[in-house]
Amino acid sequence: MLHESLSIAIDFDGTIVEDEYPKIGKPRVYAFETLKALEQKGHRLILWTYRTGRELEQAVEFCRKNGVEFYAVNKEYPEDKYTEKGPRKINADVFIDDRNLGGVPEWGEIYVRLMEEMPQKPRKKKGFFGFRK
Repeated sequence: MLHESLSIAIDFDGTIVEDEYPKIGKPRVYAFETLKALEQKGHRLILWTYRTGRELEQAVEFCRKNGVEFYAVNKEYPEDKYTEKGPRKINADVFIDDRNLGGVPEWGEIYVRLMEEMPQKPRKKKGFFGFRK
């Protein structure tokens, strides 16, 4: 069954990698595999992190080397302009962050929950001759 495309904002430190800020920690188990699977299903992944400047560039490059290219970084759309004066709050369908109440689940659980809870497009019924109505 087809799923709607989601915009998913994902934190970096403590979520994709172990929290060793400002250094880059080790990848959390199944983080990159899950992110790649979500990306392949057509979801828009947004890196949503406290990092800025060189530290942000390092995080983006680390993810790229691990096979994940984000749709946008610290903004909703690639063409948005980020300024220090504006808020960094973004609009997304789902936020994955270690600072959530209860912390961040394991990445395997994140994948299963997203696949189960996503809205599904209704399938059209087949008519008498097998054609879709």
